[in-house]
Amino acid sequence: ITSAVAFDILPLKLHPFSQSTPTGLDCVGWKRRVSSPVIADGTLDKTALTDDVGSEEDLYEDFRSSNHRYGHPGGGGEQLAINELISDGSVVYAEALWDHVTMDDQELGFKAGDVIEVMDATNKEWWWGRILDSEGWFPASFVRLRVNQDEPMEDYPLKVEGGKEDDSSTGTRRFGMGQTTKDQMRTNVINEIISTERDYIKHLKDICEGYIKQCRKRADMFTEEQLKTIFGNIEDIYRCQKKFVKALEKKFNKDHPHLSEVGSCFLEYQTEFQIYSEYCNNHPNACMELSRLAKVNKYVYFFEACRLLQKMIDISLDGFLLTPVQKICKYPLQLAELLKYTNPQHRDFKDVEAALNAMKNVARLINERKRRLENIDKIAQWQSSIEDWEGEDVLVRSSELIYSGELTKISHPQAKSQQRMFFLFDHQLVCCKKDLLRRDILYYKSRINMDEMEIVDVEDGKDKDFNISVKNAFKLQCRDSEEVHLFCAKKPEQKQRWLKAFENERRQVQLDQETGFSITEVQKKQAMLNASKQHHTGKPKAVTRPYYDFLMRQKHPTLPTTLPQQQVFMLAEPKRKPSNFWQNISRLTPFRK
Repeated sequence: ITSAVAFDILPLKLHPFSQSTPTGLDCVGWKRRVSSPVIADGTLDKTALTDDVGSEEDLYEDFRSSNHRYGHPGGGGEQLAINELISDGSVVYAEALWDHVTMDDQELGFKAGDVIEVMDATNKEWWWGRILDSEGWFPASFVRLRVNQDEPMEDYPLKVEGGKEDDSSTGTRRFGMGQTTKDQMRTNVINEIISTERDYIKHLKDICEGYIKQCRKRADMFTEEQLKTIFGNIEDIYRCQKKFVKALEKKFNKDHPHLSEVGSCFLEYQTEFQIYSEYCNNHPNACMELSRLAKVNKYVYFFEACRLLQKMIDISLDGFLLTPVQKICKYPLQLAELLKYTNPQHRDFKDVEAALNAMKNVARLINERKRRLENIDKIAQWQSSIEDWEGEDVLVRSSELIYSGELTKISHPQAKSQQRMFFLFDHQLVCCKKDLLRRDILYYKSRINMDEMEIVDVEDGKDKDFNISVKNAFKLQCRDSEEVHLFCAKKPEQKQRWLKAFENERRQVQLDQETGFSITEVQKKQAMLNASKQHHTGKPKAVTRPYYDFLMRQKHPTLPTTLPQQQVFMLAEPKRKPSNFWQNISRLTPFRK
């Protein structure tokens, strides 16, 4: 638990909540409702979990008799501390880790990096907050509380006049005579970085020794392939982070923390941090596998036994496995705050500045993957709305809608022109025809493999290949055959948008190859299954894909008891209002027609 935060109103020791570890993973004063197995001298009995099935079942029986509910929160010291501050009149700010797209008028939408005023943290999963004039609920796991709460919206904590920092009595009383206010702010951030790294190492160690080690003893319950799916490369991350925290410790100036030079550590390990990409790519698979195993009591109680024997806090395994995803996204926020309180003359300034850019790039790739994973459900729903679909699903080859719009397609041999709707995905261009009476209904007609095509900008005038006069035209020409497709837009600016979209499509494909991005078969099948169910019922379906649902709640939802039941349901599973076809497409397309 970090002790970095200083407040005017109450003593520091009354606010022992961390601003960087995932919500719920650093709670203070939780009461365990289930006692760990102990022996006569009061020490933890590590032999309680053995290869012997009988002893394990005895432990399960203890859980049942104690009415323990797997994964249910035991309380939250962090929330109590935050609400105590709010009730005393303090303003508490948080920074967004993830983009939160508003799906309900009672929710607060924001982008990663936005600053949110936390107005109510009574509920562990959903907090009430405000950004400018907008208020609403937002997922607590999507934010990180700021280290320096004093004036979070300013570039510097106190105003500067005449080139000198304000040396008011308030600043002296709060931070003492030995340091300037800005130096103390930098001390707070440095202390937070060091303390949260130590906590993070403890979490990783608990996962590797408390879960993975025990799972490997049970070959009758877990295959190596299952363990790889559930835990990914977290053991590699643990080894990397151990080296990283040692490097930080060497650069940490215990006597004068504000003089510490930690920027070089992030630069030194920026390449090694790329192993997080593999972990984050696998994390949705881990959530789905755990969701499947959670339906079997044997696995539920086994994971709970592992947690208790390792003396871990009351968070289910999926909550612990989220910490690496959150951690890599918090580094840019920590470094940005460190840079804010680092003078340009400080020896660490340039390294911190470079480290911030490096970690932003890592986090950007992870956020992009999260967005892409959420989009596959929308793509599957779009396909289910198309009549007379033929051939493989869009998701077999694609995961992103780049652009869509209406074009005139001219075909050989009679140079016949047809008005069609086109949808450009990565790797393919899908052609559809509008219904003559109901223009919101589309019929599948064909598709073009973009991996085989070259884009040709056609000048206005007579085209040699088709022997007709064209305007605002371009061609898709196959590299390995004589296949040619001619398209005409209504306006020059529409043509330019399409040409730009084709460039973006090739750039997206190349980026996916470089970063190793891919959608698993399990994710594709689940998305199509969800779309099929929604299509048959004919009404909106709440998002139930395990990964997205997990990010929204982190654990089993604990909903505010003070809210009406109808409102509570909306918080548990935000509903989408019925929307027509064009509104659905506008959500997918990065720019409008």
